[in-house]
Amino acid sequence: MLTEDERARYARQIMIPGFGEEGQEKLKRAKVFLAGAGGLGSVVSIYLVAAGIGTLRLVDYDKVEMSNLNRQVLYGDKDIGQLKVTMAAEKLRQLGGSSKIEALPEKINEDNAAQLVDGFDVIIDALDNLPTRYILNKAALGENIPFLHGAVYGFEGRAMTVVPGKSACLWCLYRGASPKGECPVLGVTPAVIGCLQAAEAVKYITGVGTLLTDRLLVYDGLNMRFTELKVKRSPHCEYCAHL
Repeated sequence: MLTEDERARYARQIMIPGFGEEGQEKLKRAKVFLAGAGGLGSVVSIYLVAAGIGTLRLVDYDKVEMSNLNRQVLYGDKDIGQLKVTMAAEKLRQLGGSSKIEALPEKINEDNAAQLVDGFDVIIDALDNLPTRYILNKAALGENIPFLHGAVYGFEGRAMTVVPGKSACLWCLYRGASPKGECPVLGVTPAVIGCLQAAEAVKYITGVGTLLTDRLLVYDGLNMRFTELKVKRSPHCEYCAHL
């Protein structure tokens, strides 16, 4: 049940047709796993907490650096050298509301991924490298948890939603490609893609709208254009073909 304060805080989204108090209660009960507290993670976490998500587990082992500050909007100069998840949790709690913030300064790997995501309703990929994304993709499929992918490069961003056993997974999309090295990023790009990921999470949890399954949405900020590409589930995918 919602409190009177929660009804007032979330009044504008409760007004959305098909959302209502039932949708808000679903958000309040939901547990979201967010991998990465950088550019994408900053935006995703802010909007999920603002929306009234019940529990947000934030996992990242990096510390804040000066070069992060053009896009990682949870941090400022005084946070440099501090653990991202610690600073992120502090800022997110200042937003108010009743969201429970769990900050884990850990590196996601093959050994701990399944345990880290166990019991969560949604996994959000706000990472910056494909090898770890594949590990999380595999854990999501194994635990039967939806996986919301997002990625950015310069003025370009992309997003796709994976529902285990029902849609193409991350491996079906990239087929094992694994580029390395730092990439250029303009701060507004993760802002756009992070908002799309947060919207997908809210939609999945509340059961409203149509998800980005079997579709890759590509944002071209230079030409201000969105392009939708169909993604087919591979019958030979080593991750999801058996589901």
